Amino acid sequence: MPEWIAEKGIGEARFALVDKDEIIEARIELEGIVRAGTALTATLLRAGRNGVARDGDGNEYLLPAGAPGIIEGAAFDMIVTRSAIPNTESWKRPLGRVSNGDGNDGQLAARNGVLSADWDELIDEARSGIVRFGGGELSISPTPAMTLIDVDGTLSAKELALAGARAAARAIRRLDIGGSIGIDFPTISGKAERQAVGEAIDAILPKPFERTAMNGFGFVQIVRPRKHASLVELAQDRAAFEARALLRRAGRETGAIRLAAHPAVIALLEKKADWISQLARQVGGVVGLRVDASLPISGGYAEPA
Repeated sequence: MPEWIAEKGIGEARFALVDKDEIIEARIELEGIVRAGTALTATLLRAGRNGVARDGDGNEYLLPAGAPGIIEGAAFDMIVTRSAIPNTESWKRPLGRVSNGDGNDGQLAARNGVLSADWDELIDEARSGIVRFGGGELSISPTPAMTLIDVDGTLSAKELALAGARAAARAIRRLDIGGSIGIDFPTISGKAERQAVGEAIDAILPKPFERTAMNGFGFVQIVRPRKHASLVELAQDRAAFEARALLRRAGRETGAIRLAAHPAVIALLEKKADWISQLARQVGGVVGLRVDASLPISGGYAEPA
């Protein structure tokens, strides 16, 4: 039976739904981000549709449905409906709504553990946006409007569309992609063939979601709930993403170590003394930093100090 496993990391918490050592769904929750589902008290800053509220920690939330009956400056009970999406336009605040007394902390029911080696493969897919499958590959590109997935490969158009549909559905779930998603398939003729592509998606991607039928140009749009950032979106904040990934790898070491990494990663870690202190306690030794401009941003490693 698939089960959720939680792994507490430095700067993040990682969750994966694992079935026979394969990750079929994953999520990363960043330190300091208020998760969707959290109930809190907020102050209304601006009334009306697309109102704005602020919580006690100074975080601002957009209220798409407004806050009927609440005057500006008043405190009210709020539910966070979408957590902050890092590295997006500053005006895209996290979302909230007036509480009906139905809030919870949004925490997954998961047992604590260590995620399998498949996690490293998943992180590489998130950072590269490339997901390979037999006879082809997906290219995943997040944009402000939607996440775009391009299907390409060497199979015939019909075979590639079907294989790509299955791979895209798995990738959407594995990489925790929500919101509006556009998939560009090879153009195939025939209503039955295009319908089969939609059915292949439906068979793998769990509800709730809505999708269009494939049009004559091979395009399918899917809309899923978007309550938090996908792994692909998190990877766009490259220095922070790679710093946390490096800390996870380094945590497997013991004793005094030195982290060698790209200048952007080291610059970020120099500002995160608490992260370095946590790693030092984890490995049982002093942790130093070394800039290596010859390394790619994802190529950091731990070396003996």
